Amino acid sequence: MDFVKGEVLFVAKPLNWTSFNLVNKLRWKLQRALNIKKLKVGHAGTLDPLATGVMILCTGKSTKLIESFQYQTKEYIATLELGATTPSFDLELPVDGTYPTEHITREMVDEIIPKFLGEIQQVPPAYSAVKVDGKRAYDYARNGQEIELKSKLLVIDDIEVLDFSLPVLKIRVVCSKGTYIRALARDIGLALGSGAHLIALERTRIGEVRLEDCWQIDDLVLHVEEEILKSQQLQTVE
Repeated sequence: MDFVKGEVLFVAKPLNWTSFNLVNKLRWKLQRALNIKKLKVGHAGTLDPLATGVMILCTGKSTKLIESFQYQTKEYIATLELGATTPSFDLELPVDGTYPTEHITREMVDEIIPKFLGEIQQVPPAYSAVKVDGKRAYDYARNGQEIELKSKLLVIDDIEVLDFSLPVLKIRVVCSKGTYIRALARDIGLALGSGAHLIALERTRIGEVRLEDCWQIDDLVLHVEEEILKSQQLQTVE
């Protein structure tokens, strides 16, 4: 493996890691193993700390491929809790509102969910990396400043109910770049005449890359170190 020339690696992001944590650990290990001071390492598609699943990491000259990966279709398994909202639309912040759920039936869910299929307009979460006047939206939100975020056109290629047992709703979503599943949870809650927030999110696919194709980060680091050692031993023999 030639990490300077460029490699593409499929990794399963662990819970509570930021996307930067993942990139930083791999970069540090590679620089140390290769005994170099600088190495380009990037990722295609950020995942929130409370989300897990497929991430594509690129090294060296393969970082030029990142944009092409970012535009590929993504698949998620999202678990929502109905009847409660949080400012971040997930478990990062505590519940700030509770709503009735007694009226929500499986039939109602089956009627509402397909309405999110196809082209939809979505307003990003206030706690997001969307830029407004040069600042990230989450910077305003964390300072208690309210800002108006514009909706954007997105495409939901597929959406289905996997499980429903009040107050928990689990769905599978296949969508375009830029879709906030947290915002989708918010909108589903509203459509059901209640509230909702994410309690779990797993990205199961980017393009043709599936979760079963991915390395666990510790296994990848060990593999990388072994590959570099083998390469160095071969060079010594030659």
